[in-house]
Amino acid sequence: MTLGEMIKHYREEHSMSMDAFSKQSGISKAYISLLEKNRHPSTGKPIAPSLETIKQAAEGMNKDIDEVFAELDPDLNIKLKSKPIPSIKNISAVEVQHVPLLGEIACGKPIVANETFDVYIQVGAKIKCDFCLKAHGDSMIGARIHDGDIVFVKEQPTVENGEIAAVEIDDEATLKRFYSYQDKIVLQAENPNYEPIVYVGEEIEHVHILGKAVAFQSDVR
Repeated sequence: MTLGEMIKHYREEHSMSMDAFSKQSGISKAYISLLEKNRHPSTGKPIAPSLETIKQAAEGMNKDIDEVFAELDPDLNIKLKSKPIPSIKNISAVEVQHVPLLGEIACGKPIVANETFDVYIQVGAKIKCDFCLKAHGDSMIGARIHDGDIVFVKEQPTVENGEIAAVEIDDEATLKRFYSYQDKIVLQAENPNYEPIVYVGEEIEHVHILGKAVAFQSDVR
C-alpha cells in the first residue's frame, strides 16, 4: 500500500475531506492530492514521500509511525530529507562545470541578494545545479553551512517540507529549511539562536522559492 492509498482509505473511513486531513496532519492539501494520485506532475513517476511526511501522516491518522511503515509497500521509495546536503572538498580536474555566482544569500535575517553574473565557480559535473550563492551569516551551521561557504542551487519553484531552499522575499534572499502548511510558510534556521521566520495570509504571496540547495563548498572543514 502506498502512503496516498493509506491516507485516502483513512479519509473515506472517517468521511474526511482533504482540507480537514490537511489541518489534522500538517500536510498541504496539494501534496495530499499528489500522494493519493501517486504521480509526480513533472516526471509522471510515483511519489517518494519524505520521512517527515510519513510522520505527519501517521500523526494525522492517529497511528504509530511503525504501524504505518508496516502497512506500506516494502519497496516504497522514501526520501530521507534529514540527510545533509553534501560538502564538496575535492574536485577532479576532469568533468567539471563552471556555475555562475549570483551573489550572497543570508544565513540569518534575509538580505538583498547581489547578482554578480561575471563570476563563476568550478564544481564537479555530477552536481546538478544551475547557480550558486555565497552564504552570509551563521544560521545554517547545524547543516554545516558556514559564513563564506558557496551553496550550489538547483533552480526549481517548489521543494518538499524540510529541504534547504534559497528563498526570495520581495527583493531579499535567505537560505533556510522550508516548510509549507495550509495557512503559513515557515523558514527554519539550523541554529537554535534563530527563531523560525513565519509568513501568513497575504505575506505568503511575497515568498518565492529560487531553488533547492544540493551541495556546498567550504574551506572551514
